[in-house]
Amino acid sequence: MALALDTQAETGQAIDYPESDGQPMAENTRQFTWIVTIKENLDSLLLDAFVAGDLFWYPVERQNAIRQAPDVLVALGRPKGHRGSYRQWEENHVAPQVVFEILSPGNRVIEMLRKERFYARHGVQEYYVYDPDSNELAGWHVLAGQWQAIEEANGWTSPLLGIRFVLTAETLEIYRPDGSRFETFAELQQRATATAQATEAALAAVEAERQANAALRAELAALRRQLHAESGQPPAPEAYMPN
Repeated sequence: MALALDTQAETGQAIDYPESDGQPMAENTRQFTWIVTIKENLDSLLLDAFVAGDLFWYPVERQNAIRQAPDVLVALGRPKGHRGSYRQWEENHVAPQVVFEILSPGNRVIEMLRKERFYARHGVQEYYVYDPDSNELAGWHVLAGQWQAIEEANGWTSPLLGIRFVLTAETLEIYRPDGSRFETFAELQQRATATAQATEAALAAVEAERQANAALRAELAALRRQLHAESGQPPAPEAYMPN
């Protein structure tokens, strides 16, 4: 377990702020894939925000027992960069505005409701819970200063992030404001590989065309020389052909 120490000059006491609880980030590959997918897509989408996965958030200074580690947290307006934990008093007192939790067999509804109370109490504006096993999405948000459940999460657009949630028959799809879908790391790799292959094919086609043009120019030059030799007349100027 890594520890972070915060020494208060007025008391001389050191406060331990654990950066790990010794538990794994996820209980299974499906949960891990969802955490990484949401975290990485949001991190690339939000240029002016700190986005983290499974990072301890301490909302109250010197109260290290008051903490939570959302699967994904978003702190809008906070700079990107490494942090061992999110200590709110060091972040201009900005609480993460949006958090995500991904359910796993060992992390069920009662735990999510307990977290809901924590997030509501400490300034979160939007809270989303997705269960990939049952393909169910729930959420809470602040409306007119009141914390309340989202009545219909399917088709919901996050007021703060601009992303839209769509439940298909099999899974959850999340769309950016431009309409593009969140992609997993594997999907990004596949798309990058397909793009690279298409680029290589296009370059090969250009090279083949260049070689064909060169061969045609050589053939035309040989034909002119032959005609010149047969007629005794100087050859006509060669017509321009692009490389």
